[in-house]
Amino acid sequence: MMITDDAFPVEPWCVRETKLRLDLLPQTESLFALSNGHIGLRGNLDEGEPHGLPGTYLNGFYETRPLPYAEAGFGYPEDGQSIVDVTNGKLIRLLVDDEPFDVRYGQLHSHDRSLDLRAGTLTRTADWTTPAGSRVRVRSTRLVSLAQRSLAAIEYIVEAVDDVLLTVQSELVANEDQPSSSADPRVAAVLTTPLEAMQHEVSERGAMLIHRTRSSDLTMAAAMDHVVEGPGRVDVSGDAGDDWARTTVVTALKAGERLRLVKYLAYGWSSLRSRPALRDQVAAAIAGARYTGWDGLVRSQREYLDEFWDSADVEVEGDADCQQAVRFGLFHVLQASARAERRAIAGKGLTGTGYDGHAFWDTEGFVLPVLTYTAPRAAADALRWRASTLELARERASELDLRGASFPWRTIQGEECSAYWPAGTAGFHINADIAMAFDRYRVVTGDDSLEKECGLTVLVDTARLWMSLGHHDRYGRWRIDGVTGPDEYTAVVRDNVFTNLMAAANLRIAADACTRRPEAAVELGVDNEETASWRDAAAAVHIPYDDELGVHPQCEGFTLLREWDFRANTRYPLLLHEPYVRLYPAQVIKQADLVLAMQWQSHAFTPEQKARNVDYYERRTTRDSSLSACTQAVMCAEVGHMQLAHDYAYEAALIDLRDLHNNTGDGLHLASLAGSWTALVAGFGGLRDDQGMLELDPHLPDGITRLCFRLRWRGFRVTVAADHQTVTYTLRDGPWGALTIRHAGEPLELSTEHPTEVPVRPRVPLLPPPPQPPGREPLRRRTTDQQD
Repeated sequence: MMITDDAFPVEPWCVRETKLRLDLLPQTESLFALSNGHIGLRGNLDEGEPHGLPGTYLNGFYETRPLPYAEAGFGYPEDGQSIVDVTNGKLIRLLVDDEPFDVRYGQLHSHDRSLDLRAGTLTRTADWTTPAGSRVRVRSTRLVSLAQRSLAAIEYIVEAVDDVLLTVQSELVANEDQPSSSADPRVAAVLTTPLEAMQHEVSERGAMLIHRTRSSDLTMAAAMDHVVEGPGRVDVSGDAGDDWARTTVVTALKAGERLRLVKYLAYGWSSLRSRPALRDQVAAAIAGARYTGWDGLVRSQREYLDEFWDSADVEVEGDADCQQAVRFGLFHVLQASARAERRAIAGKGLTGTGYDGHAFWDTEGFVLPVLTYTAPRAAADALRWRASTLELARERASELDLRGASFPWRTIQGEECSAYWPAGTAGFHINADIAMAFDRYRVVTGDDSLEKECGLTVLVDTARLWMSLGHHDRYGRWRIDGVTGPDEYTAVVRDNVFTNLMAAANLRIAADACTRRPEAAVELGVDNEETASWRDAAAAVHIPYDDELGVHPQCEGFTLLREWDFRANTRYPLLLHEPYVRLYPAQVIKQADLVLAMQWQSHAFTPEQKARNVDYYERRTTRDSSLSACTQAVMCAEVGHMQLAHDYAYEAALIDLRDLHNNTGDGLHLASLAGSWTALVAGFGGLRDDQGMLELDPHLPDGITRLCFRLRWRGFRVTVAADHQTVTYTLRDGPWGALTIRHAGEPLELSTEHPTEVPVRPRVPLLPPPPQPPGREPLRRRTTDQQD
């Protein structure tokens, strides 16, 4: 639990490591990763060694690889896609006299790394003495520009404590050695030498390398340039080869003197553009960086983040851990999306190779709700990426003998890359999750241009998919067979409640969109008869209910399955220790499924049903997925289990800061980072939007004395501040003077002229807090005394 270590103080606006923990290098490389959605740099040490996982990534830049099967089947995807570790420009090697700066040798007097969540920079300071006794202080500051998409930059300063001769080698290196692969299937497949050299150029102060992938045939270019400042004679030279380039700086410093180097990096890639075009693109980016200068890049980074935090910040008083963690989560969600610009938002962002760099339903289900309320332009771009893959989704549906479009369970470029179809292809709910994200964007922002641009076609094709998957039975009920819901431990089932409710919502959303845009609908071949069939199916959707137990089965017959013996099976995650043949026919749940349905389709359940369902499923959910804790936090809060909800919120927020799943080293869990916002804002803030209206109902656990969060809603900037007695709503600005929301189930009009103060509605639990499976209680939050 790294954040409890003295080396990781809890601070509200930064994540710091005050002494170097070599045993935690993989984890801190993920935590300290920088990105803008186009470029991703893991937080490796400047000198590159030691490292856990070297990593420099470009969004959408991948290599294909065959997907082996023990037994082939029609419709199985033949090729996978894996994110590639591209040319590393972070490397700056330092030699003091003739000894390389390496933290494993000599004497490291102090070492500090700090990720500043307001400045968007990673700063490192080190005070080091060589084995021969020469002492220097090193300070580096790294950023990936949010303002200039293709740029990253590093300021590297060496101060001499003794008289020394310094040699700095600033490098570009392609095809770095990667660590051996893990037996954990969640870890990316290791690709050796994926890049083929095409061209290299070198000058005195810079260089460029151009490579292409061997199989996917993508071309990338990386360039570097330097500004060097020193007190006396400074020699600068450059050399390069196919897979490397180096700028070497040599100078002698007297005690107290400093050498300053600013390194500008530019990256670009394309599947279509020529090598000269890519060369010119990165050369232009370098020229822009030199024009802006280091100070200008730092200033524009801060301005970009100031604007973001003004609409996104969450203040948590009384829980310092959650305060740090929710800002850390929001920062990484923004980094993963800010300049993605019609590229995917992967499950790990651009922080590591976990899950092969694939995007899942996590994007639309967990990340886009946060972005829609805080950074809607980034949300719109992510939805445009999905729409751009529609033709591939149509081809996949046709391959599966289905109508419409079947979006992939996991992908980088749009093709299905899941080799395990029961928990992949059969997870058809991703199509409804995508439809919901398009509709949420329209509802929350009030902007219907995206629906006109590309959303309508996605809604129509996903609706058609559901009509070919579902059917009316002889009793007139509309049912869906052979699908997998969010819980991947219960696969290929009939009438998964989550899937059925989401499919019905998808059908209604599509029908309403066609009514709003009748001419465009006609162009897509949609007539009144088809939309009527969608509405009929949605109205007749079958939602199983167990009258004897008074709960909704997760799917038809779920409550009749055998109970899982948790006392005999306590090694988690179960998927790494138990065969699916035992998991599938048992009442054991990987992640919130029926419980997630109650959050996303809240209006479909009564308060009593929610309370009984939470009680039933808490006892059977292992949380072997990082997607679960945030949802359990939301629903435990709604039914009045506030302390339990706080513990789940705490776990969701700290999954990477504490490395709770022991795989943070492969990259951050972006959905859970987004889920920390959801746990606080939807859980303790009561945010719901499934009926097309902004609904809020704040209520705090004892461990939080005040919660304040900011949202965007249809052009308004809304601030919600709650303590245990009072909620204050403030409209800071907006397109008109008033806004009607729903507070605690009742309409409430807010005005831009003055704040509106109302009392908190108490949440009285109908049932006592339920137990969890043995060994799967949520991470208990630290008390204020422990935090202090």
